[in-house]
Amino acid sequence: MKHPDRDAFAHDAGSAAAGRQGAGRPADSARGTAPAPDSAPAREDSEDGAADEQYTEGPRTGHRVRLPRKVVDRPVRQVVKRLALALLLLVLTSLIVWADASGYRDTAGGPVDYLDSLYYATVTLSTTGYGDITPVSDGARLTNIFVITPLRVLFLIILVGTTLEVLTERTREEWRLHRWRSAVREHTVVVGFGTKGRSAIRTVCGTGLRRDRVVVVDASAKAIDTATAEGFVGVVGDATRSEVLKRAEVHKARQVVVATQRDDTAVLVTLTARQLNPGAHIVAAVREEENAPLLKQSGADSVITSASAAGRLLGLSVLSPAAGMVMEDLIQQGSGLDLVERPVVKAEVGRTPRELDDLVVSVVRGHRVLGYDDPGVGTLEPTDRLIAIVRITPGIQVTPSGRPLPQD
Repeated sequence: MKHPDRDAFAHDAGSAAAGRQGAGRPADSARGTAPAPDSAPAREDSEDGAADEQYTEGPRTGHRVRLPRKVVDRPVRQVVKRLALALLLLVLTSLIVWADASGYRDTAGGPVDYLDSLYYATVTLSTTGYGDITPVSDGARLTNIFVITPLRVLFLIILVGTTLEVLTERTREEWRLHRWRSAVREHTVVVGFGTKGRSAIRTVCGTGLRRDRVVVVDASAKAIDTATAEGFVGVVGDATRSEVLKRAEVHKARQVVVATQRDDTAVLVTLTARQLNPGAHIVAAVREEENAPLLKQSGADSVITSASAAGRLLGLSVLSPAAGMVMEDLIQQGSGLDLVERPVVKAEVGRTPRELDDLVVSVVRGHRVLGYDDPGVGTLEPTDRLIAIVRITPGIQVTPSGRPLPQD
């Protein structure tokens, strides 16, 4: 059942976000909808890059869950390969029989030619066995025992195995899906598998999060195929619809990352996710800074303005290329300098942030984030958490925060 207040707010907020974001596209902003996939603005050649976000691209299919899988051949190609192998076994058997044609007898009379050999191979491998052509010599009988019988078994394995695989694939997939639904808890849901979504996933996985604990939701079946091939769980569908997010088990998720292409879509996704999971930590990305308050009202805990953030980094790089390099190093997860949150260890209790080996920039105390030079910090307490800049070497993982970063 739809919630009238939520639907009204979603309509107003989505229209406002679309109007702000689409200032250069009056027709689209007035409707609050995405432009057609084949139109020029669909690629959004703006601050985030023309190749950013596949969320609104590609054919939309019925929403369904796809579990991680290995990249294999298409089913049709597999069947063709197995049929070709079965045909090869049939030809090989017929040549073996024809090579020893004098050891076989045809009840119809006359010598056994290649057509008779092919016929004998067919009825023998298929276990039909009419008995009109039979081996009579010792050599032919030994060949049947030690060569043709194993070929018959292999032939049946190929054909029966193909049939069973086709029949059991759906059952096996449904069983895996049921087991996954029963076991998944405290996972991460990422909406949008474009540039921002993939970068967010790389960052959280760089802290040690297993790939099967990440669920990707995207309307593009091609994007979800890529995600599942990389080891993530994928859900094909429109994340603004509650049934799609329910399939991603968002009501049991610990955190939700909203990385859609359009701000109005991000508002609707955030509203839906917050309604399904009031306790999840939701982080959303917007393109226009003025749309950030709408995301906050929709239920987002943190809002990242991608366009202005990129602009600030560009400006910093112009004013100080060295400072820009340091900031870029901090942004890149898993190597060089990283900004991490960690608890205070026992040996650090009672000391000031300046006395620590790590470069501490902030102290998280209760529900407050204090700067390292804040007089209220004083000395560190056992329950404090530190925001510090550390140097990361390959192969060393940083333990993720045990809870969302509190804000004032």
